[in-house]
Amino acid sequence: MTISKQWPGLRRGLVAILRGLKPDEAVGIAAALVEAGFEAIEVPLNSPDPFVSIETIAARFGDKALIGAGTVLTPSDVDRLAGAGGRLLVSPNIDAGVMGRAAERGLVTMPGVLTPSEALAAVRLGASALKFFPASVLSPSGIKAISAVLPGDTLIGAVGGVSHDDFAAYGKVGVRTFGLGSSLYAPGLDAGEVGKRARAAIAAYDAVFG
Repeated sequence: MTISKQWPGLRRGLVAILRGLKPDEAVGIAAALVEAGFEAIEVPLNSPDPFVSIETIAARFGDKALIGAGTVLTPSDVDRLAGAGGRLLVSPNIDAGVMGRAAERGLVTMPGVLTPSEALAAVRLGASALKFFPASVLSPSGIKAISAVLPGDTLIGAVGGVSHDDFAAYGKVGVRTFGLGSSLYAPGLDAGEVGKRARAAIAAYDAVFG
């Protein structure tokens, strides 16, 4: 897998969001996801000791998947993420300071946007992909409308209130990248259950996108 400023060539546009993950379960949960076919894993920074989990997962699976952090809000978070071996930066907003530091660190970036102004600002700041969040508020039709004013090669992801049941609806408007959170993982779920949900998501993705 070649990682650059641009979104890497993953087989499937699926990012597992592990909000609430604890370090002692990081390897087991990540293994279940990777074995199911996930190639991108995000540990939000409002999880317990997130950088410990990121470093652990990156050390074990960094050659198989794109590992990183979500809810990245400051340049110092970017530095800690890079120091932990993370290569994917996901944020709920678009922040010039965060994006600039991420570019210096060579990270793949997916900032959160909701409006045309935010989306165009993210594109200007060099985002690898856009995270339309919360996607459930915009709906596929809303994302389609905003996409019309973006550069044609902009990679668009839908995150927030999205599960594998929604792939077909978003696929009809050209969205092929998704962040899956509570439909995939929630605190208290064991690796077996996460693996089961992950396999269902992979099967649903392949059924829609081939």
